[in-house]
Amino acid sequence: MNLYQVAKTVVYGALSPIYRFDVHGTEDFPKEGGVLVCSNHIHALDPPVVGILAPRPVHFMAKEELFNAPILKTLIPKLNAFPVKRGMSDREAMRKAIQLLKDGNVVGLFPEGTRSKDGVLKEGLAGAGFFALRGDAVVIPTAIVGPYKPFKRLKVIYGKPMDMTPFREQRASADVVTAAIMAEIQKLLDAHK
Repeated sequence: MNLYQVAKTVVYGALSPIYRFDVHGTEDFPKEGGVLVCSNHIHALDPPVVGILAPRPVHFMAKEELFNAPILKTLIPKLNAFPVKRGMSDREAMRKAIQLLKDGNVVGLFPEGTRSKDGVLKEGLAGAGFFALRGDAVVIPTAIVGPYKPFKRLKVIYGKPMDMTPFREQRASADVVTAAIMAEIQKLLDAHK
């Protein structure tokens, strides 16, 4: 068992007694090939929760500062995270995400870019559409329905895969694709309130 699997088991063991996970849609999650998981963002625990409940290992971008911390700089890459410079266009991180998708991996992304303080889905950033178009992957819209309160149910819904082929054929812009992804996330949120 690799470190990712060990960490996944440990984190699940730590969080599942506190939050009653109610997971939907894993049966539709592609078993192979590139997958871009796009989720709403309501809490700091969203990345580990989406990661531990997904049926396949998920790679997340993490702020570059974490990779400079003494213990974390060795640990974080083994947990499938890769650095991104915040507040600017980080071409290296973008290339890494696209390559991971093209190599048949799962990449997790929070298109809003930051947490929603009121739980209402905000407008997505164009990066989600960019990765969806360039990464040769399907998109799994994902909804986290809180609240993150001890012993309350926390729903995570992995939606049906979105095929990006029609968008590529229409030469749709990254903004148009992001808007389509956000609309699917909103549908999941509405259906699972």
